[in-house]
Amino acid sequence: MRWMMAALALAGCAEMQKASPQWATLSGGPPIIIAHRGASGYLPEHTLEAYALAIDQGADVIEPDLVFTKDGVLIVRHDRYLSGSTDVADRAEFADRKRSNNDPQDAENVGRVDWWVEDFTLAEIKTLRARQPFPGRLKEHDDRFEIPTFSETLALAAAKAVQAGRPVGVYPETKHPTFFASIGDDFEAPLLAALEGFEAGPVFIQSFEPEILKRLKGKTTAMLVQLVYQYEPGAGPNIPLDQIAAYADAVGPSKNLILDDGGATEFLAAAHRLGLSVHPWTFRDDLPNLGMAAREELAIFINAGVDGVFTDFPDTAVAVRDALGSPN
Repeated sequence: MRWMMAALALAGCAEMQKASPQWATLSGGPPIIIAHRGASGYLPEHTLEAYALAIDQGADVIEPDLVFTKDGVLIVRHDRYLSGSTDVADRAEFADRKRSNNDPQDAENVGRVDWWVEDFTLAEIKTLRARQPFPGRLKEHDDRFEIPTFSETLALAAAKAVQAGRPVGVYPETKHPTFFASIGDDFEAPLLAALEGFEAGPVFIQSFEPEILKRLKGKTTAMLVQLVYQYEPGAGPNIPLDQIAAYADAVGPSKNLILDDGGATEFLAAAHRLGLSVHPWTFRDDLPNLGMAAREELAIFINAGVDGVFTDFPDTAVAVRDALGSPN
């Protein structure tokens, strides 16, 4: 019931906005559709094929998560460990690479026994094949697609923008920047070098760790996005918005920071007052969506005025946005 009351609270804002010729976003334009790990609801995540499908489905921006190989190349994977999204566990030649992670700089993975990206050269990574990591999603495309580099991903976005006749942006996330810096791989120089000359669409750089964003401020024209979450229900973001506004252009909150058990929060309005765009994560057709259907949830957030949405199913989000923006 509380979810329903929360939904109605945001839906009330939606009714008022129907009479307005503008969206309730910070810019007044339509919210962007961010393909979370590509069209990852349909194809193995972070593959060129998943990114291409997302763009074909109408996504404005593709989101590659970045990690480093042993030889210092930026590739796209969500995690440092490889067993969840590749076939590495079935590769006998890499059996002896399996080890425990005991580095405190990556606290969430301390004690995990797995294969770690920083132990593999790019050439070795290129022999692996991607797999769908989410239970319940189609596995028919497993073991077909390569693991791409960031440069390959940028080239794909540029080519697809020409093909589609519209901008296609990129939204890279620096994964575990403190950990990688501790082993000699700093994101700043290779990330900026890779992005130099990319003009296919807007660029956003995101991170859960504020220090990398603070160092990038003033060195790039990309929008800087601080990712935030709640430590516990009702606690607010783990980094205060007024602090974020000092170095970032946008904030990427978990959805429950905007709509929680107690109803609609002040987060969205507070961020907009500080000039921060708001891109909540993650909208999925096949996982619980605040007790409602995926399209209903998307409509509530879009009508409330979020500036973009992270989604595993870009076609659904595009359809909802376009329907809301239609004069009919």
